[in-house]
Amino acid sequence: MFFKVQHTIKNRVKAAGVGLHTGKMVSIEITPAPVDSGIYFIRKDISSDCIIPAKSKYVVDGRFASTIGAGDARVSTVEHLMAAFWAAGVDNACVEIDGPEVPAMDGSAAPFMALLQQAETQAQEKNSRYLKIVEDFSVEDGDKSITIRPSDCLKVDFTIDFPHPLIATQHYSRKISRKIFSREIARARTFGFLKEVELLRKNGLALGGSLDNAVVIGDKAILNHDGLRFPDEFVRHKVLDLLGDLYLSGLPLMAEITAVKSGHALHHRLVDELLSRPYLWRIVEPASENRGISSWVRPVEDMASQFLPV
Repeated sequence: MFFKVQHTIKNRVKAAGVGLHTGKMVSIEITPAPVDSGIYFIRKDISSDCIIPAKSKYVVDGRFASTIGAGDARVSTVEHLMAAFWAAGVDNACVEIDGPEVPAMDGSAAPFMALLQQAETQAQEKNSRYLKIVEDFSVEDGDKSITIRPSDCLKVDFTIDFPHPLIATQHYSRKISRKIFSREIARARTFGFLKEVELLRKNGLALGGSLDNAVVIGDKAILNHDGLRFPDEFVRHKVLDLLGDLYLSGLPLMAEITAVKSGHALHHRLVDELLSRPYLWRIVEPASENRGISSWVRPVEDMASQFLPV
C-alpha cells in the first residue's frame, strides 16, 4: 500500500467527455510533473499560467461536488480523478483541462484508473510522504459525522442512510489498499434520484447527467438497464468520494476513518480543521533501509509548514 518514493506518470494521456453538472464537453491531458509538485490543474482554455493546485485551501465549493479554484478560475468534480491518482500511487501530475469541470466518464473512477494504467507510473528520486494521524479527531454536522483515529494503514468504515427503499441503510468497512480500491471501489458510480433531476437542472446542476454516467433511482426501480454493479454500490461510491476528497490534503492519509452520512462539504471541513491542528498528525516517510512500518521516521520540521492553510 505504501510506496517508498514519489511517483509521477511516464506517458502523457488524454480523455474527453461531458461534465456531469455543466453538461459541457471537456478534454483533459495528464502530464508528468516534478517531485513535490503534487497534483495541479491548468485551465488551458483561460491561460497556460492559470494553475489551480489540488489542495484543500483551494476548495471553493463542496455542495454537490468538489470544486477547486484560484482567482476566477474553477475546476469542479475533481473527486473521482483525485481518488484515481491516490489509488494509482501518483504523487505528482499536471492535469491540463479546457473547461470548468472534469469529464464525468461513466460516473466512477474506473475510466481514470484505466487512463493512469495506460500512462504508467514513474518512480522519482525523492522519498514519498504520508500524513499519519496521531490523535483522535471528529467533525459533525447534525446527524452527519467523520471521526479519524491513529492507524498504521488506511481503514474506512462508512454508513449511509437514505429514506428510499432501494438504498435505505448501507455499510462498508474495509482496510483500503490500492488493489482493494481497484477491485471494490473504483467502479462504483455516482447516483441521483429521478424526482430531484428537474430541480437540480433548474439550479444549473446535473445538466450532463444521464444513464451513461450515473445511477438514476426511480420511485420503485433503478432505471439503468444494466442495474447495479454492486449490491451496495451507493455506499461504495461514497467511499470513493471520501478518498478523493481526502487526497486534497496533499498527502496520502494513514488513519482509521469512520464516516456516517457524510458528503463533500464535511469531508473538506475535516481536512481543513485537521491541517489547522498540527498536533493531530505527523508527516512521515519510509526509511530507505527497511520496508516495515517501524522504520518510518519524522522528516525535518519545516516540511510540516507547507501543509498548513495560509
